[in-house]
Amino acid sequence: MRAEVAGTDGIRQRTLLRLAGAVLLLLAVAFGIFAMQISVWLKPVDLPAMAQEAVPVSIPAGSSSQRIATILTEKGLVRHALVFRFYAKYRGLDQQLQAGNYMFTYGMTMDQLLQELSVGNVYRPTVTVTIPEGFLLEQIAERLAQKGLVDYEEFMLLATEAVPVLGRVEPGQRYALEGYLFPDTYEFPEDVTAQEILARMQSRLGELLTPAIRGRAKELGLDIHQLITLASLVEREVQSPQEAPLVAAVIHNRLAKGMPLQICASVIYALGEHRDRLLYADLEVESPFNTYRHAGLPPGPIAAPGKRAIMAVLYPAEVDYLFYVLKEDGSGTHYFGNNYAEHQANIRRARSNR
Repeated sequence: MRAEVAGTDGIRQRTLLRLAGAVLLLLAVAFGIFAMQISVWLKPVDLPAMAQEAVPVSIPAGSSSQRIATILTEKGLVRHALVFRFYAKYRGLDQQLQAGNYMFTYGMTMDQLLQELSVGNVYRPTVTVTIPEGFLLEQIAERLAQKGLVDYEEFMLLATEAVPVLGRVEPGQRYALEGYLFPDTYEFPEDVTAQEILARMQSRLGELLTPAIRGRAKELGLDIHQLITLASLVEREVQSPQEAPLVAAVIHNRLAKGMPLQICASVIYALGEHRDRLLYADLEVESPFNTYRHAGLPPGPIAAPGKRAIMAVLYPAEVDYLFYVLKEDGSGTHYFGNNYAEHQANIRRARSNR
């Protein structure tokens, strides 16, 4: 009898062992399938045809990680909202996800999405604006206002009262930042502030003024303010790029001899309005920018000089010219002379070209 019981118990134990083994096997298979599924859920959404397509995503303020996961799933950027939530928690980033407008692309991994959301790398629509060389501050403000980036009056007030990052403000200057806003093509966010624009444009000038350029200016006895002032005169006087070093040479030569610069562009700046042709009466305007009446440099820049004009001041042509006059033949070029007699002859030549 005992033998029969023992046999029965053995059969039962073997049966239980087989069942346990089967259960464990099923669990192992189920776990393996689940793990494989998790790995699939963690992968980027497989949409190769749309891989480069931008996906705008707006995360409302106060959104929980659950809400963010749902939004990303609805946008087709992640495969499973719950998996994204758990993965964010596993990475310790679930409480760091920030609201805002983002621009994602299909194919981004969860790590990439979490990185963008945790640092708040929000998308800011941009506006491209080009500021040409030789623009006056008023023209810069007008161009920016036309693009909807600034209020004209506010921008002009800030540019008048600011202190240049690189240069200085001299008595008699009209605007503190005249000449210090580097002319270039910029891409500004739509919600940029006037202060940010002023800082960016001055920073761009700082990038151009490398240690080598500053060293060269020092060799010539020029500080940054004098360099930008000289370059602005060249910029406004020159129409043909190849003449920039020649005009710069004339200015350097006249300064060295203590001669008044007699630059028409500075008189036009003093008048405060554009003139195609100056009258003799215009040359009598009382202003520190009237280089016919006041020797030396004007108090500050008269426009925003570009790199060409700055480099022309630093490396003027090796000539003895003291005068130049516009040819008036439509070429935008000048006749240059070494002395007053040559200058008078050039004036007669120019008039004959009209």
